[in-house]
Amino acid sequence: MAGSNGKSGKQKTVRDMVLSLALIGLMAGVIYLFIPHDDSEPDVKRVDYRVELLTARRAASYPVLAPEGLSADWKATSVRYDGADSETWHLGFATPGGEYAQVEQSATRKAGAFIDSASQGGEETETTAEIGGRTWTRYDGGRYDALVYQGDGATTVVAGTGGYDQLAQMAKALQAK
Repeated sequence: MAGSNGKSGKQKTVRDMVLSLALIGLMAGVIYLFIPHDDSEPDVKRVDYRVELLTARRAASYPVLAPEGLSADWKATSVRYDGADSETWHLGFATPGGEYAQVEQSATRKAGAFIDSASQGGEETETTAEIGGRTWTRYDGGRYDALVYQGDGATTVVAGTGGYDQLAQMAKALQAK
């Protein structure tokens, strides 16, 4: 008799555990149904970079570049100027189609390290393109594709995820007013 009570107790324990798991699963399903789900992409916050641009243009030893005439689909998302040491200018954009592009400039003497950082590991190619009156060199293989221009006292890198057509569009729009 003692043996059958033990078996019955184990079966009851297993049954209770299965019922508990079923109840927990049911509750999780109900909670899931009542939590709002938004599968759309988050709205990218646009930043106004005019003040930082004016500050950088006054302080920098080189002509600071920023795009002029891009469509409203290009949203500025990040901006900074660091006047210490290498006078670094950064302006990032969400591009049409949800990609990313950035303009990075620096008066650094360590151009190779700056280009590597801005392109996230890109390697120089032999391909060049005349864009907006400047000769740009392509960099491939990094996290970003990049176009690099060295002149006017600075190294300028236009880099991003949208491919060379978008980068060329950005490079063509760059002005140093």
